[in-house]
Amino acid sequence: MVKTPFNKYLYLGFILLGFYQALFAKEYVQAAASLGIGLAFDPFESEQNWQERPRWQKAVLLVHLGLVAAMLGFGIGFHDRN
Repeated sequence: MVKTPFNKYLYLGFILLGFYQALFAKEYVQAAASLGIGLAFDPFESEQNWQERPRWQKAVLLVHLGLVAAMLGFGIGFHDRN
């Protein structure tokens, strides 16, 4: 995969879209999908092995993955109420 700075813009765009969908549109499952798609556009050096990445990069990606899981659970929980 060719690393371009465009990946960072796509990553940030999907993050912002996910937060908009969660905070303003109250579409939590859609927010989880947008945040999950954002993970496909690794903002860091995508050619770098996971073991070679700095801890802070690992932490950012794992927190992002946790937000996706939490948003999905939140969305499913709210749909249970209806």
